[in-house]
Amino acid sequence: MEVSIRLQRIGKSAKNHRNFRIVAIKKAQKRDGGSLEILGSYEPYKKPAVISINQQRLDHWVKLGAQMSDTVRTLVKKTAKATK
Repeated sequence: MEVSIRLQRIGKSAKNHRNFRIVAIKKAQKRDGGSLEILGSYEPYKKPAVISINQQRLDHWVKLGAQMSDTVRTLVKKTAKATK
């Protein structure tokens, strides 16, 4: 089973106030399909944008071979810079 770590859209799309979950999900699954585990959230419309990630669980999935999407990789780098 190939697993990827990517964004899952939630929230109000009518007012362009979409929020996202960072999830571990099967690669073949649709974007908004059922996820294996919720790893965090991303709220781009708050000022400043709010990014929360459970780093221990993210590391666990990466060790199991899960591939991060480019967007999630960028968000992880931003949170790593913010905590230093």
